[in-house]
Amino acid sequence: MLSSSVRQRRTTRPRDLPYGEAPLAVRWHKVQYACRETACVRRAFTEQIPEVPAGARVTGRLRRHVAGRVADGLPVSTACAGVMGWPTAHAAFVAAVTAQLPDPEPVAVLGIDETRRGKPRWTRTEDGQGWVKLETFETNFVDLAGAQGLLGQASGRTKANVVAWLDERGQAWKDAVAVVAIDPCATYRAAVAEALPHARIVADHFHLVRLANQALTDVRRGVTWDLHGRRGRASDPAWARRRRLLRGYERLTPEQFTRMWNDLVDADPTSKILTAWIAKEELRRLLACARRGGHRHEISTRLHRFTPGAPTPGCPNSNGSPARSRPGGPRSKASCRPASPTPAPRPPTGR
Repeated sequence: MLSSSVRQRRTTRPRDLPYGEAPLAVRWHKVQYACRETACVRRAFTEQIPEVPAGARVTGRLRRHVAGRVADGLPVSTACAGVMGWPTAHAAFVAAVTAQLPDPEPVAVLGIDETRRGKPRWTRTEDGQGWVKLETFETNFVDLAGAQGLLGQASGRTKANVVAWLDERGQAWKDAVAVVAIDPCATYRAAVAEALPHARIVADHFHLVRLANQALTDVRRGVTWDLHGRRGRASDPAWARRRRLLRGYERLTPEQFTRMWNDLVDADPTSKILTAWIAKEELRRLLACARRGGHRHEISTRLHRFTPGAPTPGCPNSNGSPARSRPGGPRSKASCRPASPTPAPRPPTGR
């Protein structure tokens, strides 16, 4: 029902695009109408137009102008200098880009992961006795099997935000998703189970290798504490070779691999560090089967080699521990092949 009862008249001054170098002053005499309906929650309504919606302090023309300057590559601080604040310019650019982005096409393999926005902030607790770490995250949705790349983002990394983004795509879009790759996160798993109950949930390769590297680091630190009762130092071979342990075998030169292997064999009598490194490399080779087509016989072979405790034929160390080489002087090849696809250490060219 339209109202003709005028409650009051108000004058607003929305900021508009300058006319050349001179600012353009806009004055809008608004009329506020009163609603005579007793059941109405809002008792007053103010005039508005699409260019200046309710609560806006700048015109739509100015917002589009600043958004266009940002899209041309200008920094936000330069594009909005003297006409609007940074948050308003950012919101204008996001609105302009969102209006131009097409809806994502259905995908067969969907990737979900989070990205932190900015640096973490620390704030006091309510009782003032401690500190709380505040972080802002965005959830990214990626097409892993097609060429669409980034499909969209959702604020936060909660179950409700992920489910809401998926529901906005429609039921037909969700039915096309067959596989969802996530990091080992219970929140994402619960969201996918609710919104995409038919999809298969898998862990992505990046986070699996990251967990393997973290396990290797924990083993290295534990061995150092057991042997020396302290943290690692620069004089410890395990600490000095810590970055090479996290590097892929194919990225190590023969000399780097030989020196790392022989130094750790002499420094770690338990061989736990090299055993963890072998397990990490076996996992990487198992995951690499997907890039070569995922043949069943290759996956079975790699899975058997990765399984803990799998004996290696012809090797007396059936527990998978690497063979020790003689200390001092040029090293000969290991007495038996370790449970790893990596070759035995070759004699170094010099120390």
